[in-house]
Amino acid sequence: MIKIISVGKIKESYLLCGIDEYKKRLNKFTKLEFIEVKDEEASKDLSEAQENIIKDIEGDRILSHIKNEYVVCLDRLGEELTSIELSKKIEWINVNYSSNITFVIGGSLGLSRKVLERGNYKLSFSKMTFPHQLFKLILLEQIYRAYKIMNNEIYHK
Repeated sequence: MIKIISVGKIKESYLLCGIDEYKKRLNKFTKLEFIEVKDEEASKDLSEAQENIIKDIEGDRILSHIKNEYVVCLDRLGEELTSIELSKKIEWINVNYSSNITFVIGGSLGLSRKVLERGNYKLSFSKMTFPHQLFKLILLEQIYRAYKIMNNEIYHK
């Protein structure tokens, strides 16, 4: 099973349509669960201490939904993988650790230290910053691509 925990609600219809499409496609390969936790208001002029307080509040909300599963934290400082490497990583986790994998997408300030420490693996899709709402769609597409690769099915490059 794949669980995706993300901070904040997606409101943009074009993103919701894309997410729904990949949900349908992924149902062939795995069960999916989506959890959206409330995001905190974050102004642009916050001190580092204020940012950490907000990340901790959001982090506690995230951690309340994590039990005994393998946790992949999406973090700019994580390891970058190709799509093939991601498929091998998911397959390795399923065989060697757990069939339950949780991907965690932080809010606009990122993930709290406690969430990063709880994570089993830190994954980066790029050194660039993406809006967390858009990133959920990107993540779903890459998970779908990983399952297609694992099952030796053709998918566009």
